[in-house]
Amino acid sequence: MKKLIAATVWTVTLASTAVYAGGDAAAGKEKAAPCFACHGETGISAAPIYPNIGGQYANYLLHSLQGYKSGERKNAIMQGMVAALSPQDMKDLSAYFASLDGALKAGTTHP
Repeated sequence: MKKLIAATVWTVTLASTAVYAGGDAAAGKEKAAPCFACHGETGISAAPIYPNIGGQYANYLLHSLQGYKSGERKNAIMQGMVAALSPQDMKDLSAYFASLDGALKAGTTHP
């Protein structure tokens, strides 16, 4: 049983370091000021019409940003927000918001 727990912890540790691969959370925080108006500095939005993005998987956030940039995902606000972002900007922003606790850990949800 101890070996199984140790193997699980090792696997989770490896997976969590890969989550941020390619993105710099500190650089993402510096670039995230425009995001705070809707998604909040902690990734927990002030209004239920904007999704909570803090604590989401970095790969999910990156894929979402890329989708808005390519036009695959449709949202006029987000398409405008990502228009000037470079691929590295999107990786950094994804790493930053993924590094946050998020709504579930903070005990915050929308009605």
